[in-house]
Parts: sequence; C-alpha cells; structure tokens
Amino acid sequence: MKFFYFLQVMGKLLTRLILKEACSGENVEAFSKSAVVGLDGELEQASALIHTLHFGNHYRSAVQSKSYLAFNNTRGPANTPVLIPTMHKNDEGSREHYLTMQFNIGDAPRYDEDEIVIALGGRPHHRIDNRYSDLKELGHDAKKPAAV
Repeated sequence: MKFFYFLQVMGKLLTRLILKEACSGENVEAFSKSAVVGLDGELEQASALIHTLHFGNHYRSAVQSKSYLAFNNTRGPANTPVLIPTMHKNDEGSREHYLTMQFNIGDAPRYDEDEIVIALGGRPHHRIDNRYSDLKELGHDAKKPAAV
C-alpha cells in the first residue's frame, strides 16, 4: 500500500510541476511518461512505477485527456537515454503530435536508482498528415485508427 501512496504523491507532484510550466492543462496537447531503472532493478519495476492509475491518472485528469499516456520504460546504467514518445492527449491517430524526445542524465540512474518522467510536447510546425487521411486513401475505415 505504501508503494501506491508513493506513486500517487509522485503523480501529483510531477503533474503540478509540469502544469506550472504549461500554465494550464488546456495548453497541453501532447503528453507522455517514461521510467528508467538502474542495473540492479528489473524492467518490470519500471513498468510498475508508471503503468498504474495511481500515478498517471493525475496527469491525465489535469489535462482533460481521453487517451492513455504514451510511454517508454527501460533498464540501464548511468547515462541511459530517457526516451519520451509523445502523442495527442485525445486522439491517438493524430500524427501531428507523434514525436520522441530524448535526453540523458550523465550520472543517473545509479545501479539502485529509478528515473520517472512525465512530459508534454509535440511538433510546433508539423508537416505530417494525420493517420485518418492515410486510412481513407488506402480504402480503410478512418474511424478505426488502429486498422491496417
């Protein structure tokens, strides 16, 4: 139970910090989450940190999202790239907001540390059409963006 309490606190704290920078949840169009565990951790630990509603629902609610948070989780030594794949907060088929950001922290994670990230983003001057146009051109149902 303490673990879920910790995730609730982290979810609220990170949401408050990112909304302060964005000025409001309405200003967030694309979002994401990511976790990196050190070498003594397990990949499942990274998943457990960010794939619970105790963590992500604070952010999702604050930005009025209808979608799941795009995510990445990995395991590695210090300086492991933190990959943050963003997508539109209400429309998974809107490629205008598909963008993977990357950064690293030179001395983290240590072997017994975890990194947890939430992000906002997207392409400010996108030149890519959305998935629905492609589906229509290919003769597929544009109301099913996961269709191929």
